[in-house]
Amino acid sequence: MNRQSFLRGILAAGIAPWAASGQAQAERLRIGLTAVILADQAAFLARWADYLSGQLETRVSFVTRDEYQPLHDLLSSGQIDALWTCGYPYVRFQSQLRLLAVPLYQGRPTYQSYLIRPKGVGAVRGWADLRGKVFAYSDPLSNSGWLVAQGQMATAGIGTRDLKRAFFAHGHRNVAEAVAARLAQAGSIDGYVWETMLLQGMAAATHTEVLWKSPLHGFPPIVASLGAGHLRIDALQATLLGMSGDSAGRELLKALNLDGFVAGNPALFDSIRQLARSVPGSGVSA
Repeated sequence: MNRQSFLRGILAAGIAPWAASGQAQAERLRIGLTAVILADQAAFLARWADYLSGQLETRVSFVTRDEYQPLHDLLSSGQIDALWTCGYPYVRFQSQLRLLAVPLYQGRPTYQSYLIRPKGVGAVRGWADLRGKVFAYSDPLSNSGWLVAQGQMATAGIGTRDLKRAFFAHGHRNVAEAVAARLAQAGSIDGYVWETMLLQGMAAATHTEVLWKSPLHGFPPIVASLGAGHLRIDALQATLLGMSGDSAGRELLKALNLDGFVAGNPALFDSIRQLARSVPGSGVSA
């Protein structure tokens, strides 16, 4: 069902799509996310919020944090209504979450994790070379920025104590910047983020290079709390799925280097779930 059909249906029932328990149009809808990879982040989020506000006829705002855990805390406490999260926290907290939409990147709802190093610096050629090196992670709840690296290091026989030092950069863009500045000799990063930074000519991407790419994993999804079955969350889902169907939505998607959103399926994240079960301390039971 497209967005227009959805809205016509609930309007025919005499219910405004933004209404919940008779509340007025002024009710806000708050969406949490970590930093987007655009130089004009604030301006872009303002445009996206305006677009969603117009489509949903309610005031939409974005709430940003540097890490996933504080955002999941806000979602579980009802302080935000939806969240653009990562596949790893999705499978970790899946029993509490409703899958709303999965982005399409290069025509698929999947992406890869990259291992990167400073461009032209050959001290690290792969995971087995990390012994005695400084390594940059993104976030403790990031699939591409932590979980994948844990699995690959274990396969290569590299433990935490084998690294000279490791640190969380609190964002994939920050991982690229730390590696480019040689604060780390290698880092684990979201491949979509790195490719988009390269497309935009960001120095942190042009001064780093990719050593390894992971298998495909489910793209970071947009979720809501499982109990959030009210109509405005349904309307948000319909609007996201319909963004590629109008020019304003396509312009926003182009800025994000995405093709659109699909409803997705929990099975899309099975590879992340399987990996998490193999990593001690991941919080995902076997």
